[in-house]
Amino acid sequence: MEIADIKAHLPISQVLQHYNLKPDKHNRTCCPFHEDKTPSMQVYYKTQTAYCFSSNCKTHGKSLDVIDFIMYKENLDKHNAILKAEQMITGSIVPQATRELSKTDILAKMFTYFRNAVHNSNPAKEYIESRKLDYEKLEIGYNSGQFHHGQRKDETLIKQCLQVGILQDGGLVSKTGEKAYRPFGKWCIVFPLKNKVNQVSGLYFRSTLNDADKRHYYLENRQGLYPCYPKPETEKLILTEAIIDAASLLLVPEIVSKYSVLACYGTNGLTDEHKGAITGLKKLKEIIFFFDGDKAGKEAIYRLAPQLRMNNEKLKISNVETPENEDVNSLLQGHKPEILTHLIETRSDIFLSNEKKITEIQEATTEPKPKPNHLDATNPLSLKYQGAEAEHRIKGFNPRQSDSLRISLQIICNETRHDHRAKLDLYEYKQVKQTAHEAAERLGLRNDLLEGDLCLLTTLLEDYRDLQNQKSARDNGSKIIVNEATGARCIEFLSLPGLIGRINDLIGICGVAGEEKSRILLFIIASSFKMPDTLHALIQGSSGSGKTRLLKTISQLMPPEDVKSYTRVTDNSFYNQDEYFFVHKLLCFEDIDGLKEDAQMAVRELQSNEILRTSTSIKDDTGYIRGGERTVRGPIASLACTTHGETYEDNVSRCFIIAVDESREQTLRIIKFQNERSAGIIDIKKEQETREFLQNCIRLLKPYEVLNPYANKIHLPEEAHKLRRLNELYQSFVKQITLLNQYQRKKDKQGRLITEIEDLQIACDILFESIVLKVDELDGSLRQFYEKLKEYIASKGNRDYEFNRFEIRTATGVSKTQQHYYISRLVEMEYIKQFGFANRGFKYKIAWWDNMAALRTRIKDSLENQLQQLK
Repeated sequence: MEIADIKAHLPISQVLQHYNLKPDKHNRTCCPFHEDKTPSMQVYYKTQTAYCFSSNCKTHGKSLDVIDFIMYKENLDKHNAILKAEQMITGSIVPQATRELSKTDILAKMFTYFRNAVHNSNPAKEYIESRKLDYEKLEIGYNSGQFHHGQRKDETLIKQCLQVGILQDGGLVSKTGEKAYRPFGKWCIVFPLKNKVNQVSGLYFRSTLNDADKRHYYLENRQGLYPCYPKPETEKLILTEAIIDAASLLLVPEIVSKYSVLACYGTNGLTDEHKGAITGLKKLKEIIFFFDGDKAGKEAIYRLAPQLRMNNEKLKISNVETPENEDVNSLLQGHKPEILTHLIETRSDIFLSNEKKITEIQEATTEPKPKPNHLDATNPLSLKYQGAEAEHRIKGFNPRQSDSLRISLQIICNETRHDHRAKLDLYEYKQVKQTAHEAAERLGLRNDLLEGDLCLLTTLLEDYRDLQNQKSARDNGSKIIVNEATGARCIEFLSLPGLIGRINDLIGICGVAGEEKSRILLFIIASSFKMPDTLHALIQGSSGSGKTRLLKTISQLMPPEDVKSYTRVTDNSFYNQDEYFFVHKLLCFEDIDGLKEDAQMAVRELQSNEILRTSTSIKDDTGYIRGGERTVRGPIASLACTTHGETYEDNVSRCFIIAVDESREQTLRIIKFQNERSAGIIDIKKEQETREFLQNCIRLLKPYEVLNPYANKIHLPEEAHKLRRLNELYQSFVKQITLLNQYQRKKDKQGRLITEIEDLQIACDILFESIVLKVDELDGSLRQFYEKLKEYIASKGNRDYEFNRFEIRTATGVSKTQQHYYISRLVEMEYIKQFGFANRGFKYKIAWWDNMAALRTRIKDSLENQLQQLK
């Protein structure tokens, strides 16, 4: 075997595990090559090497790969270290140069890649940790979908991946002329499925995307079992409903030492391969079902149990009573691992003896005795739950708990009405067990029934907590219901052709003079607050240019219960809000320049990640201060004003930039509007009615998903600043236009709105100025000043004309302070040259006559040509 083959199939983590070395959370471990009390060896999973920083170590100064590590650990020469490394690799791998790799070889090779990728992917590690799994102890990989990009010239790798289905033909050709491929199971964690000889014969992919996208995949012609075929000496076998459930059990040493674990592939996923593997277990005495605590899981158990017992009537089959709507993994997430052991140990038999027929068992279980599962929340300060033998009352329950479930509990015996009171955290299993034991002894009740009541009560309180928090989010402001007559008028308006133009006209009636493109752009962005893909805008202009009035006017067209406006934000105020306070709200900042960095960072995180998580100190019920976590959720849409757009690089990349029109013509429009309003020419009542009408229209919009079949047909200018984010913003903007037109758009079979070419045309037209600003290195107000300056110099008939500040201030009409800022920026960026002496007054002349008009024409023509090709 070649050294390259060894390194490809033997990760550094496997070598460390072989020598009982476990790195800490910082990937450090005590060095085995010298006396080391504090970890001095750093493990680098990205390069699959280790390095000792101690000068006392014989390996100091040398980066150790897997072969070097074995060589030093075993005191071997390199040849014998290579032989030892080959023995560590599961299965025999013949170098690729001597033969074609089999399917199991390819899958083993790719899973090794996926497994190493976990260490370099924070999203993968966060998802795995959120499921309370341990990628150091379990065989878990991560598919980022990038494994073939770095080796595009390796046709052999691509051919192998196509052969086993890890890559699929994309049917496209990239810009470089190379064939494109679509990775299977992208953004999924990966589990290996193994055959009889413990080779990887299949892969299972589980999506790490949000909860609305709970998908999982198997390779075609699914083969193999998870975690592997049970050992021949197995006497007790646990069957789980899902692979993640089986992985959860593998983390509990008490379970692994007593039982073998085997995952089914869903309630209908007991395959012939499963049955064959189970039939081959000659010493098997008991099969234990540990399926989900829902109707489908219970029905599956009594459907599958007779099949497994058909050829062995002596086989004992039992069932773990999983709490309602829970599964193995959710129990591991919400409780300590001991709950899994307890539930298994208290399992009940399905088949008690040969004399009791299967049909009798099935009849007895078709209509099981209904369990109390109702939480009486008539009085929120005294919740009630009727259990099997006792009534439970929860006093003053706080639904804002996120990482605990602390309650003040009163347990009342149904017969004697004697009670037992206790304070406990239902997420602490030891407290639950102790409370059930104490109450059972005091009231003369059954301990197991009380403990079952408390487990079910935990689920009910979690559901109640989630319901209350969601309700709090929805009611975060007075919820206004649109009456039938007004709703009919709004829907009729939303169904009219040319809707965006009609809305723009109504915005003009509401008090925005001129600014036709900017005002409709801001309206569309603001209206996205209740949609899946929210948008953000940064209004840029000099002091006194009217940017704040523009923001206020547009925000007033949104339902007031969904708008949060701020003139000042303290450093930590966002982090200390209620968890659902900002969910689907429009946030408005009249001057984002006044926000400190912590507050700006909070806004950016809500814009990009839609969540704030803070580790902080919390006082518990006993008065002790302990570490805790606060969570504030989005998504949000936002409008903000600034005078220094180029300073806020992080803010700019997340937002559409809208430059306020500071021309003389726009100034005259505003003055005319102000005068007509003061003279009573403008009907203020009509303005208010129009504003309320638009608010009601927004209330009637629904947050559909949108399918844009033309998403890959429009390409933005490649020279645009942060093109990746601009393209993402553009696609979201197109979706929002489709959503505004939802009463006119068709839906697919999945209920998604379908974007039409008209939506793309409107988006390109409205966004043109914002796209240009993303290309131009000058911000909006600076560009307007520079164009005025060039126009003035051109009127002199001499491009080398020298000018002073006073002359330009007179020509452009800007203030002294603003002119100083503009001139300084243009000199700094080498658009104009400064010469002379300060005491005599500086002179300037234009150094770079860029052609902004030609650039604008080129971008506009490019977008129009692409749109024409779609028609």
